[in-house]
Amino acid sequence: MYGTVLYMYGIVAYRYKTVPQGYGIRYKEQYMAKNRDYIPSNDAEFNVWFKNLIQYVNQKTTGGTPEWTHIPAAEVTLLAAAYADWYNAYAPTLKPHLPAETLVKDEARSAAEAVIRPFIGQWLMWKQVTDAEREEMGIHNPKPRRPHIPAPTTVPELEPRAGLPRQIVVPYRDKGSEHRGKPADVHGVEVRWALLDKPPLDIEGELVNSSFDTKSPLTLEFQEHERGRRIYMAGRWEIGREGVKGNFGDIVTAIIP
Repeated sequence: MYGTVLYMYGIVAYRYKTVPQGYGIRYKEQYMAKNRDYIPSNDAEFNVWFKNLIQYVNQKTTGGTPEWTHIPAAEVTLLAAAYADWYNAYAPTLKPHLPAETLVKDEARSAAEAVIRPFIGQWLMWKQVTDAEREEMGIHNPKPRRPHIPAPTTVPELEPRAGLPRQIVVPYRDKGSEHRGKPADVHGVEVRWALLDKPPLDIEGELVNSSFDTKSPLTLEFQEHERGRRIYMAGRWEIGREGVKGNFGDIVTAIIP
């Protein structure tokens, strides 16, 4: 089947792998790279793409190697019928035609896409269909799932000290480490803090302010009237864009200079 010219419903269709004029290569490398929708918007390209899809599915469900056995024959028949209806409405528009024929063609295309999209979503995104086979059919591969990111297993050790007036500087390190800074697999540190008159009993409930930092030290700025107040704080590591957080370290304190 591959590398040959195939005839169906009166027009010529080529396997994307072997199109002499480079149509298939152009479609896969240019159209799919620039468009989120795998279905071509141009009717002529859509016709060739749809034909290739049917021929590929037919070949793989009727003795192809390896054969797809997960797609019911009735579903393949429905897809082929959708192409037949589409082409019967599309063919008259390849020559001078009336506006009514364009309308019929447009309606047939909408009906065809209403069959194509569920078919692809239900039957061609299975593991039985490889990424290479989906590329042969001119459809997008499913996005890989992001691996599970475990929560940090260590906690930060905060070392707040007075900086300039109205400023607290907070160097931090992995608890027990001799070196300041975050661990290699950590994105940054979230520091929860508040100005309180007594030590907090609930970190998330009482330390209501949150600051995030990716490179030690963290610097906090305050107002003139806050000088002399006591700040309490605790930190936890955060991993990745998903913001997977670890446990809080010890609560520490300093006085705003």
